[in-house]
Amino acid sequence: SSWSTPCKEAATGEEISAEDLGGASVHCKVSGVSDHFAQDERHGLALGRNIVKNLHLAAKETSIHNSACDYQEPLYDVQELRSIAPADTKQSFDIRSIIARIVDGSEFDEFKKLYGTTLVTGFARICGQPVGIIGNNGILFTESALKGTHFIELCAQRNIPLIFLQNISGFMVGSKSEASGIAKAGAKMVMAVSCSKVPKITIIVGGSFGAGNYGMCGRAYSPNFLFMWPTARISVMGGIQAAGVLAQIEKNNRKRQGVEWTKDDEEAFKAKVVEAYD
Repeated sequence: SSWSTPCKEAATGEEISAEDLGGASVHCKVSGVSDHFAQDERHGLALGRNIVKNLHLAAKETSIHNSACDYQEPLYDVQELRSIAPADTKQSFDIRSIIARIVDGSEFDEFKKLYGTTLVTGFARICGQPVGIIGNNGILFTESALKGTHFIELCAQRNIPLIFLQNISGFMVGSKSEASGIAKAGAKMVMAVSCSKVPKITIIVGGSFGAGNYGMCGRAYSPNFLFMWPTARISVMGGIQAAGVLAQIEKNNRKRQGVEWTKDDEEAFKAKVVEAYD
């Protein structure tokens, strides 16, 4: 509000505009307080209509649509799915390109689009049935995990089935991630997956590595169905990550034994591990 900035300046001495203090960009991209960014009033009204549409208020009466109900085919050719997900799990692609080819009319009402952008969440319909879709667009950060938890709980409350599209290398690690609470946020996401009672379908379209497999409803979390792309991979970690870990262990062992460990030795060792994985 117009009063917040003067009050804040009087209390803290910080000079900042109202927009930078608590505007739409801050709360849609950084804090995650807001779920949608409206460009203008017309866009805001359209977003409001979509929000009401996705409340699934008739869930108790009709949770599954009749197979004969009318629905629109995806606007993009389903056969194109063959070429979208690369065989090399190290290559990235936008999971939205998969979503656009499986949902009715290629219509996808994205949730918290600007927040936690490495996780894509939103509402759609498949053969007329409302579904919540969760897809990976990179590694899971704290913001991504919080966003995923929020969305899973919304779908569970509204009795909307969940579809997980896995292409995940795991949760982010490092000092900054630990300080941001990645362990707590990741645990919340795993708990949300475990506690949700709605039908869950998991499709592994790329890699499925480490704890990311848990947060994205892997086999251990009992999805109703689990499908894998012909080129999909499941492992505790990817080949490059495994090579780095094993190389460090080997380096430490040789150091204790007084054996020389050159850069060439390290690269050759890593290459063998990666080759074994691939």
